[in-house]
Amino acid sequence: MLQAAAEAAGGQHYPQGALYVVATPIGNLADVSLRAIHVLALVDAIACEDTRHSAPLLRRLGLDKPLIALHQHNERTAAAAILERLARGERVACISDAGTPAISDPGAELVAAARAAGYRAVPIPGASSVVAALSISGDAQGSDFLFVGFPPSRGKERANAIERLAARRARVVVLEAPHRIEDLANGLARCAPARTVTLCRELTKQFESVESMPAAVLPAWLAADSNRQRGEFVIVLHALAEPSGPEAAEATAGNDDKTLRALLAALPLKQAVAVAAELTGTARNALYARALELKEP
Repeated sequence: MLQAAAEAAGGQHYPQGALYVVATPIGNLADVSLRAIHVLALVDAIACEDTRHSAPLLRRLGLDKPLIALHQHNERTAAAAILERLARGERVACISDAGTPAISDPGAELVAAARAAGYRAVPIPGASSVVAALSISGDAQGSDFLFVGFPPSRGKERANAIERLAARRARVVVLEAPHRIEDLANGLARCAPARTVTLCRELTKQFESVESMPAAVLPAWLAADSNRQRGEFVIVLHALAEPSGPEAAEATAGNDDKTLRALLAALPLKQAVAVAAELTGTARNALYARALELKEP
């Protein structure tokens, strides 16, 4: 593996006295890039979010490097020690527990300090749960997106944050822990019941699952199977379209169908139609007739 990485990535210049921000797999070791392996083999030390988590990863890659703990509670002091290494001409890598550092994980303060001191920060791109979730959300009408990371954990601050993200018209990407996913689902169902949500669980792992549905259905869908509340979550709120004229009627019909299909997959026909009528404002008789057509084999 190390030889293949060196052959694939070794031709590029990797300056000394530089910080390398290296993406690591978010769950599947096979997603690590050859360039990442080469850089991790090349550097003099590795700053990582949790040494207990990163050490096994490095062993699986056949690497043994000095590890520097760099987490949310010590990033400034750890950054100072890393700058001393860079001043000596060392190469230092920064990794997180999973994915790309310095976005929702530690690393941003280290990068800022290194660049402010005149050292290069070199990105080694790779796995990202945010990009992975967007790529499979199927939201063709969204051209931009807002990444908000983890919402506040409790209280009024959390409720306000959920209301604000639900009000955004662009695509919104949210991260959530398993013990708070039910609360987030309830908040989205309350604030944006008709908004399409794509729920990605355990991305790249053995029990990966991806489901799209109106936010109104999400709490009941999660409650139907306790396994659906396990693992790490990335949630995409689809963009809100603003059609007009003849396009508006076509878009409305398409949205009605999308809503009906999602509801029919989780609820009996009459209940699905009732919920769809409340969400869309379309006449119940029309929705019932369309639901029968959609259920036909």
